[in-house]
Amino acid sequence: MKKILIMMACVLLCMPSFAKKTVDLWPDGKEIGDWFRQTEEIDIASLGKQYRVTDYGVVNDGRLHTAEMQALIDKVAADGGGVLVVPEGVYMTGALFFKQGVHLHIYDGGMLLGSNDPSDYPIVNTRIEGESCKYFSALINADGVDGFTISGKGAIDGNGLTFWKHFWERRTWNPKCTNKDEQRPRLIFVSNSKNVQIDGLKLQNSAFWTTHIYNSENVKLLRLHIYSPAKPVKAPSTDAIDLDVVKNVLVKNCYMSVNDDAVAIKGGKGPYADYWRNKYDGIDINKFPEMVGDGGNENIIIEDCEYGFCHGCLTLGSESVYDHNIILRRIKVSEASNLLWLKMRPDTPQQYEFVTVEDITGNGKNFILVAPWTQFYDLKGRESVPMSYSDHITMRNITFDCDVFFNVKQQEDQYHLSNFNFTNLNITAKNVDFHSEYVEKFDTKDIRLEKKQ
Repeated sequence: MKKILIMMACVLLCMPSFAKKTVDLWPDGKEIGDWFRQTEEIDIASLGKQYRVTDYGVVNDGRLHTAEMQALIDKVAADGGGVLVVPEGVYMTGALFFKQGVHLHIYDGGMLLGSNDPSDYPIVNTRIEGESCKYFSALINADGVDGFTISGKGAIDGNGLTFWKHFWERRTWNPKCTNKDEQRPRLIFVSNSKNVQIDGLKLQNSAFWTTHIYNSENVKLLRLHIYSPAKPVKAPSTDAIDLDVVKNVLVKNCYMSVNDDAVAIKGGKGPYADYWRNKYDGIDINKFPEMVGDGGNENIIIEDCEYGFCHGCLTLGSESVYDHNIILRRIKVSEASNLLWLKMRPDTPQQYEFVTVEDITGNGKNFILVAPWTQFYDLKGRESVPMSYSDHITMRNITFDCDVFFNVKQQEDQYHLSNFNFTNLNITAKNVDFHSEYVEKFDTKDIRLEKKQ
């Protein structure tokens, strides 16, 4: 008998481990797929022939080489695809338009430097601040592409100082000056695309938004260093990442320090911006052409990142209609204005749901900010204010030093908050007031609030 037991023990020890695998879940309970765990660097050798830009008339001479760069992009596309390679050196260009099969790789010490002349960025039909409209093209543009990559250890620099100064000069003349009044190019704009990866680069000094992804799916932004200054000249509205009608997005191992939001979730605005989800009887959507292209955002993870100065670590709005399954986790924060910011537009029907913020350390002004946002407020003839909703918002496992813990404005005639969960929070704040009654069904556990002077 003893011999049999020993043999059985040996068999069990030799068997493969069937330990239960930890399942990673979305806030709504669905399993997160393996795609979100695949973060390999781009191997440009697998992308086809490499075209070194300096072999095609692009020179490190301080002059503009937009024509040569665009001609090379067109040639690579015509030849069946490949990689535009930027070697060491600084190469100035205006707007570039990438095509199917053409990739961009910038070596360490190499830089694409944007022109500071607005005439080098054509006015095009594009997407800005939740509307389809005419606006400047970006420095790097890619539309309708599948498998597009931008990679390397080099930099894309928007050369934004002149644009920033012009904005603040105009703001002095007109205190209500907006981004629509003083238009400026973005750094990167990818639209109507899928299977995109932007990896390893320094994205810096954008004149306006830095990385704008619109109406796209399966997008990875990995190992990026995204920067714009807050002083001595503020870089206005230079969001690090704007996600605008997207599905399946991973932002991982990035550093973000910008003079606006780090990650902003967008998607549309206007009194019928949710028409794509909820048809309105008697409404002619053709009367609202600026709302064409509105939509929702689903399955977004921002993880293992570090934040310097920014307005919002994760901001939903100011132009957003429907956001579902958004995760911000394992983040280190310093100098942020808001850890989680829910911007509630009184002229837009919004629903922010299943949002989780977890495993965070750092400091900022507000732990959570929920308040109306009225920039460009316009009901466009609608008589009633559309109701908005934020629900299933979870914040847990967070140690945070801030000015205000719970900066939530109650506005039941405009929006309704429900199903919040705060768990295992270690908060040091000047204002520790907590109004759980502002939220229907607010679950709390292990919240430690320490008031500081």
